[in-house]
Amino acid sequence: MTYFVITFVAMLIVVSVMAIGVIFGRRAIKGSCGGVSNSNCVCVEKCDKRKKLEAEGKA
Repeated sequence: MTYFVITFVAMLIVVSVMAIGVIFGRRAIKGSCGGVSNSNCVCVEKCDKRKKLEAEGKA
């Protein structure tokens, strides 16, 4: 039981630090729509960012 609690607390700390990094980094977590690559979107329904890029003719 002790190892479970230690592992759970360690994972909780890691996730918290990652969340704080995202919050202070001001960068959104990227997904398949509007991600790093400029390839075609594979989403069934396009996200707002992809719709905006296509309207501007950049995608």
